[in-house]
Amino acid sequence: MSDDFIFRGSLAKVDDTVRQIIAREDARQASTIILIASESEAPEAVTEALASSFGNIYAEGYPREESRRQTQAEIADIDLELAHYRRYSDPRYYKGVEFADTIEALARRRAAELFAANGISADNLYVNVQPLSGAPANSAVYTALLQPGDTIMGLNLNDGGHLTHGSPVSRSGKVYKGVPYFVDPVTEVLDYDAIERIALENKPQIIVAGYSAYPRIIDWQRFREIADKVGAYLLADIAHISGLVAAGVHPSPIGIADVVSTTTHKSLCGPRGAMLMTHKRDLARKLDRAVFPGEQGGPHVNTIAALAVALKLAGTEQFRALQRRIVDNAARLATQLQEHGIRVVGGGSENHLLLIDTKSVRNEGTPDGVHLTGDMGSRILDVAGIVVNRNTIPGDKGALSPTGIRMGTVWASQLGLSARAASANCARVSIIRR
Repeated sequence: MSDDFIFRGSLAKVDDTVRQIIAREDARQASTIILIASESEAPEAVTEALASSFGNIYAEGYPREESRRQTQAEIADIDLELAHYRRYSDPRYYKGVEFADTIEALARRRAAELFAANGISADNLYVNVQPLSGAPANSAVYTALLQPGDTIMGLNLNDGGHLTHGSPVSRSGKVYKGVPYFVDPVTEVLDYDAIERIALENKPQIIVAGYSAYPRIIDWQRFREIADKVGAYLLADIAHISGLVAAGVHPSPIGIADVVSTTTHKSLCGPRGAMLMTHKRDLARKLDRAVFPGEQGGPHVNTIAALAVALKLAGTEQFRALQRRIVDNAARLATQLQEHGIRVVGGGSENHLLLIDTKSVRNEGTPDGVHLTGDMGSRILDVAGIVVNRNTIPGDKGALSPTGIRMGTVWASQLGLSARAASANCARVSIIRR
């Protein structure tokens, strides 16, 4: 086997087994209705940038700080940027990173312009686009702001919280003390007065708002008031709803929370990565050092390039229309499932996801009316070509035996899911119920 074959051979020639597996996955995605709330299809331009030669290089460190206040046009003046680089170099440890500097500066600026809100301008919104995914991003926030043993207060995992919000099975609950708050057991929505009482009792150093399985609008200002009463930082984790926030269909926590974290796929429809944002300059420096060298080494520059493309797309009217459709489809799906006798947790959906209670699907032919489990329900739907995930819901004993199914409408809406199609999908689910 020649060196040329190793480095220049096509995937089909080098490893047809992997090619076939990829082809099968392509076919699976094309032939099913994907209602996984944390998944979306990255646009072709995003995946093209992701496969670029930026994936070959290391670029430990950051672009020069002054580039944060440059306009996109100034950053894109590559000849001028090269002249500056050749004269002054940059703060990174590696050389050969002049174009990595440009692409990262562009991604940071596009994110700042896209998410600037609540009186915070793009010039005063500090963005880090280097976190490799959501969990390391949140870990970096804790590294920057907390000491081991400090208290993190986040939503209980079974009520829709995330592992990285202080769960005892996560590093966030091992290095730090995790204190949960809960949704109201009757309404299944956040009870801010109860959350305040828990905060006053436990005096956390940081409160996390933002969830992986909560279908309602979040009152960021109320969380700010609670955090201020106990002297806590407020972290807004908008990993699931960042696309909705960018499009203005969900309130923004920018300028309210001390730090905002998000993944860059899910509803933002970009590559698999993450970002951190803050309007506080002193925190920005701490966050940067917590990401590198605190949490990770060299960033994935190809992912940052793909993110820059996704952020440009997220600033378009087409993207905003998509996000409105995502929310409308989730609300309609929730309503129609209820009309078919399936209980929806919290009574509906105000974002991109909904949770159904599989206990509302019972086998009336058995003496005790055995109910459907989340696992069995998700498996039945998968066979029918509808892809979802089992999920805990309020009242569940644990993650091993959940009685819920989580559904999201991002991917289906990207492919043109309409109100009529949402009705058809509801009918398919209800047929399976019967």
